Amino acid sequence: MHVKFTTLCVAAGSALALGAIASFSASAAPAAIPDYIKAAVAEPTRPDRDRQRDADRKPEQVIAFAGIKPGDKVGELMPGGGYFTRIFCRVVGPSGHVYATSVGPVVKRERPPSPDTEAATPNPCTNVTADITPAADFSLPSGLDVVWTSENYHDLHNAMFGKPDMKAFDSAIFKALKPGGVFIVEDHAAEAGSGARDTETLHRIDERLVRQEVTSAGFVFVAASDVLHNADDPHTAKVFELHGKSDKFLLKFRKPRR
Repeated sequence: MHVKFTTLCVAAGSALALGAIASFSASAAPAAIPDYIKAAVAEPTRPDRDRQRDADRKPEQVIAFAGIKPGDKVGELMPGGGYFTRIFCRVVGPSGHVYATSVGPVVKRERPPSPDTEAATPNPCTNVTADITPAADFSLPSGLDVVWTSENYHDLHNAMFGKPDMKAFDSAIFKALKPGGVFIVEDHAAEAGSGARDTETLHRIDERLVRQEVTSAGFVFVAASDVLHNADDPHTAKVFELHGKSDKFLLKFRKPRR
C-alpha cells in the first residue's frame, strides 16, 4: 500500500550475474541548455544549500541531457531532500507535474549524514505529488515522459531495501513511461567489473551492471554523458567521504515507441 503525504520525504540512502554487454557507446556531446532550465536553476527561492552543491551536481547540464521540458510528467525516484525536485517543478511548469516517489526501506540502518538525507526543505511548487512505496510493491503513475533517479539506484541492491528483484523494479518503470519515454540513471561509479559488490560498503555500483539490468527490462540504451566524470576518484573510498566529488556516470535509456 502506498502512503501519501504532502511534503517530500527523505529517502534513506541480489547482485545479478553480468552477461555479455555490447561495447560502450561514446559519450554524448554536451546538450545545449534551454532558457527554461537556466531559469529554473537560477530561481531565487532555491535554498542556499542547494546552490552550494551546483558546482558538483551540474544541474543545468544533466537536466539538458535528460531532455526534461515544460509540460513533462516526471517520476523522480528517491528524491531525498528535494534538490532536483525543486528544479524539475520549475522546468516542467504549471502544465507539467513531478511525482516524487520514495522507496521505503525494510530495515532501518544508521547512515552517515549527507545533504540528501537531511530533513527536506519545503517546496514552493504546487505541481509536485509526493509518495512512498515499498520496493517489493513498487509502482509509478502511468503516462510519464521521464523517470529519473540520481545517486540511489545502487541502494536498491542493499539489504535495507530487501534487495528487490531489479528486473521487476525496472519493468515497473518501463510500464509507467509513455512509448518513447526515457529513464535517466545517475549514480556513483564503482570499479569496472565489480557488479554490485560495493553497493553496501562504498555506495557505488558498476555501470555495466546498471546497463545490463535496465536493458533486460526492455529499455534501449540511448547515450551516456561524462559531465559528472571525475578521473581523480580511484573508486575505493566511500562516497560520503568525498563530499560530492565522487566519479559518477549518467545514462539515458528509452522505452521503444513500438
